[in-house]
Amino acid sequence: MSNQVLLWVAFNIFVLAMLALDLGVFHRKAHVVKIKEALLWSAFWIVLSLLFNLVVYFWRGPETALEFLTGYLIEKSLSLDNLFVFLLIFSYFRVPSLYQHKVLFCGILGALIMRAIFIFTGVTLIEKFHWVIYIFGAFLVLSGVKMGLQKDKEIHPERNPVLRLFRRFVPVTDGYEDSKFLIKRAGRYLATPLLIVLLVVETTDVIFAVDSIPAILAITLDTFIVYTSNVFAILGLRALYFALAGLMRMFHYLHYGLSSILVFLGVKMLISQIYKVPVGIALGVIACVLLISIIVSIIRPCQEEAVLMSTGPNREKTESNRVHHS
Repeated sequence: MSNQVLLWVAFNIFVLAMLALDLGVFHRKAHVVKIKEALLWSAFWIVLSLLFNLVVYFWRGPETALEFLTGYLIEKSLSLDNLFVFLLIFSYFRVPSLYQHKVLFCGILGALIMRAIFIFTGVTLIEKFHWVIYIFGAFLVLSGVKMGLQKDKEIHPERNPVLRLFRRFVPVTDGYEDSKFLIKRAGRYLATPLLIVLLVVETTDVIFAVDSIPAILAITLDTFIVYTSNVFAILGLRALYFALAGLMRMFHYLHYGLSSILVFLGVKMLISQIYKVPVGIALGVIACVLLISIIVSIIRPCQEEAVLMSTGPNREKTESNRVHHS
């Protein structure tokens, strides 16, 4: 037990150190993250994740290493769909590119805490009440079907209960105040719109976790593997956002692939007592579905994207109108 506690403490210290290095050294001064910088950081986090996977391989064996890799791929792939929602949030609130990194960074801190709570709760429920696995399985199937039928993603911050409650008790400034979340005026603290954006990002991530955590629990109930695979995927989320923000609309078939993956994992949970799908097969299915959905998106670009690409100077205006109308 003491070794387990030491392991958890050491891993979280490592995560906090990496976050401190990211914000305190490389992003100490607010700046617009360029695609080249974002791609380099994305590569860094992916390589770091694979190195950790290698450590798991020699430490716990190939089966556990495969579970980590599958969980990481699931969370990473679901994050691709979630990034588009972040893009809509930033567009809706017209957040300057200069401040987006700080919002995503602070959002990740909250996400790590919420994911840990979700993971421990989910594993405990399944271990104590095995029938809960069937509820998770059915939920994943329904979520997958719903995602597949959902044509356009929309955000409605005005319907967010947390945001509505916050605005009732805390006054908010009219405009952004640099990268500050709170400012002091006339002896009282006021929230800025940037804090509102952070609240929307945090509450949206809770909704994401409701899908992603049960999906990884379909692969393994090892809390350390579930948590670490989640954390590594989340740590690279900011860089991935800035690297793919302009390309996400190209992968318009991706959410169909993700919906298929959720259904597959749900079915895997539902038939777990009859047949336990090997982790290697699950990883192969997930990888193939993702690859096919990306290839089809490239081969068959959507009509709207083709129009945007051909409008030249009017492209940004057309895209902006589409985002605000959604």
